Amino acid sequence: MSENIDFRVDYNKLKVMDEFNTDELKYPLILSIPHCGTVFPEEFLRAVRHDVMTLRKNEDILVYDLLEPAIRDGGIAAIKLNVSRSFIDVNRAKVELDPNMFFDYPREDIGLNQQRSRYGLGIIHKVTADSRPIYAGRISYKEAEERIKNVYDVYHGRLKELIARTIDKFGFCLVLDCHSMPSKICSIISESPRIDYCLGNLFEQSCPNKISFFVENELAKREYYVAKNRPYSGAYITFNYCEPRKQAHTLQLEINRVIYADENTLEKNSDFQRVSYDLSKVVTNLANFLLDF
Repeated sequence: MSENIDFRVDYNKLKVMDEFNTDELKYPLILSIPHCGTVFPEEFLRAVRHDVMTLRKNEDILVYDLLEPAIRDGGIAAIKLNVSRSFIDVNRAKVELDPNMFFDYPREDIGLNQQRSRYGLGIIHKVTADSRPIYAGRISYKEAEERIKNVYDVYHGRLKELIARTIDKFGFCLVLDCHSMPSKICSIISESPRIDYCLGNLFEQSCPNKISFFVENELAKREYYVAKNRPYSGAYITFNYCEPRKQAHTLQLEINRVIYADENTLEKNSDFQRVSYDLSKVVTNLANFLLDF
């Protein structure tokens, strides 16, 4: 019989997120970077079965670092979650919970029909990137609620505010939700040519086609192979903040990790600077394109 694991996190010790260039918005573009966080609450680490490196294997390696020139020099607004997605995944809906994870779950009316939570990758991850259980037993639902309140709600609350401000100023907004993808997934979809980037627009529903085409062409000009909606068409952030009638648009950007990093060590590879320069130029060009959109 598995044990019950009960712990509480001191959120006063955590800097949950960072934001950049949000005081004075220069462009109708917001970069959302939800999965590159490397911060683990110490209470969480004492309660799990794995070391930090194992837990980090499902993070979007160095995505902020890739985009830093566009943010720092281009002045593009961005928000970045600092907390690891192994602790909480803000690119999921709140209902994507597995009730069987919790020893004190109060009801059984949500989560069970959510595919990602069944696979252990809901808002609270149950397994590591290689499908091993993160916890030796069941955890407290009350503690999970605290994660949602202190991390998830903070990130989404700020993103909503920035979208509203951007629409007020420019008449519309594009959220570019920035991620990286495992090379193994890319090779399953296409061994040749290698997928370098995937653009997810919910099969042409999340933003005007002109925007997707612009990003695709900018990447292709730099000799990157771009797939659309395969293997990823867009997850919760792309879906939830896509409201065309309110002039709120979204586009998910996925970068093949192998083109800029070592997936085993999670360190930059020899092509990192080139990829960062190219991607930052593409994003800066997109920001200026949107000013005249």
